[in-house]
Amino acid sequence: MGSTVPAPDLAFEAVNLESIADPGLRRCFAQLLNLVEVQATEIRVLRAENQRLRDEIARLKGEQGRPHFPGRSKSDKSPGSGKHSSEKERKEPKKWRKEGKLIPVDREETCTVDQSALPDDAEFKGHTRFVVQDVLFRTDNVLFYREKFYSPSEGKTYLAPLPAGYDGGEFGPGLISYVLTQYFIANTSGPKILEMLRNRGIILSEGQLSNILTKEHEKFHQEKAEVFAAGIESTPWQQIDDTITRIDGVAHHCHVLGNVLYSIFATLPGKDRLSVLDVLRGGAGRAFLYNDMARVLAETFGVSGSILEQLEPLSLCLELGESKFRQAIRRCAPGINERQLEWVLQASAIAEYHDQDAIPVIRSVLTDDARQFRWLVEEHALCWIHEGRHFKKLTPVLRVFQEAREEFLGKFWDFYRQLRAYRETPTAYKAKRLERKFDKLFNTVTPYVELNERIALTRAKKSELLLVLKHPELPLHNNDSELSARQRVRKRDVSFGPRSSAGARCWDTFQSLVATAKKLGINAYEYIEDRVRDAGRVPRLAAVIAERAAALNLGASWQSWPLPRPSS
Repeated sequence: MGSTVPAPDLAFEAVNLESIADPGLRRCFAQLLNLVEVQATEIRVLRAENQRLRDEIARLKGEQGRPHFPGRSKSDKSPGSGKHSSEKERKEPKKWRKEGKLIPVDREETCTVDQSALPDDAEFKGHTRFVVQDVLFRTDNVLFYREKFYSPSEGKTYLAPLPAGYDGGEFGPGLISYVLTQYFIANTSGPKILEMLRNRGIILSEGQLSNILTKEHEKFHQEKAEVFAAGIESTPWQQIDDTITRIDGVAHHCHVLGNVLYSIFATLPGKDRLSVLDVLRGGAGRAFLYNDMARVLAETFGVSGSILEQLEPLSLCLELGESKFRQAIRRCAPGINERQLEWVLQASAIAEYHDQDAIPVIRSVLTDDARQFRWLVEEHALCWIHEGRHFKKLTPVLRVFQEAREEFLGKFWDFYRQLRAYRETPTAYKAKRLERKFDKLFNTVTPYVELNERIALTRAKKSELLLVLKHPELPLHNNDSELSARQRVRKRDVSFGPRSSAGARCWDTFQSLVATAKKLGINAYEYIEDRVRDAGRVPRLAAVIAERAAALNLGASWQSWPLPRPSS
């Protein structure tokens, strides 16, 4: 596979450019150092590309390429990339404190002393408490004798009903709850669940296990719909992210929508703007409206003026499905290309979303900087953690540039901590002061050109990054959605992916309900068992969301917040 020439060690002693008295010489030297950085970056990229080509040639020859080492993602192809965590920089250390635990007692048993082995003067001094935690995992097969009556006059048979929870077939609520919780909470694979149950004496086939996981769950699907409705009403802002999910081996995208009170998972074929709108609409059918808002958005997306003039008759096309609306667009503008047609569709779908009143329209959305999230709602907030990763990904080889990057990152996370403190006690004075600090920080000029370019890109996102000054309820990062998406990643690592649309629907439903229960402090196992048994002891999740939302009032600033909107 050939040898790789080691990279030269360029991390020599830091150069103090300010010590160069001649301004022209100082600029010339800075340009030379930046040229070295550019060349070093290109060398890393070319070496990585050469190695991938060598590996591919080796595989084509029937040999083996360079092995993949755990800890480095297979999809991570950028040279010098890796984990860009910012936990240490942005978080303040917490003091660890051991907390006492109260263990609930299910049964009591008295242990006795063999008194024949005691001396004559031994006196009874009471009991010493000792609590042991244990679980039982055994079969509970029940033979029901169901009374049966027959009425000759009515020609009808009356059969005693089974107890609640036992009317779902030949498997009881305990087994069904166990399967669902192992698969959707513990992320155990189907074959391992089957193996465990068979080892405990349960007679269960692969098909029957699949049926338990994917069929007759309408009560759960209905509750997921209730959670979505309560969730989007709970706050005027939402968070969203997505990750890959394969259905029967075909790549789809799992979108995660939510806030501090709930999470909704929705697996769709795409992750474009129309797909994101599908998520915001709760899976309702796509609808389109070509009005003034759609016209402005289409022009913003890049639709030409001549095409926009031809599309004026579209304003008369109401309540058309996607296929018919596409046909209407082509009839109005026969020369429109596919890209512009998609832009018109997206603009019209966004306009219809804001015009309809069947579903609450989200006011603000917090996301990473992916293009499909732009222009969907009135206000768009960006994640500070994602923004910080761009700076962490800079990999200068010269020490003077390494120090410049580290110095700026220190100021970056210090500003982030000030924003966190502002959210606790927001005032108009603090908002203005932080806005001025943002301007000062992101107008910093360093000797490192690539860092300066990155700073300028962040400065251009000022209104999105400082939306928290207007709405202190907004989180500063999108970690909530990312952590929820990680649950799907863990699930697909074990089970690869659902094999049918019914399976994907159940993945979405149960992961939504489990994640929401966790956020609400409800035991997910007890929740699933309660629903399977129709016990009704665990409250409806939507009702808890509505109650918590009323108490927290996470949308106060959208109603009467006195702070001025940060200038663009």
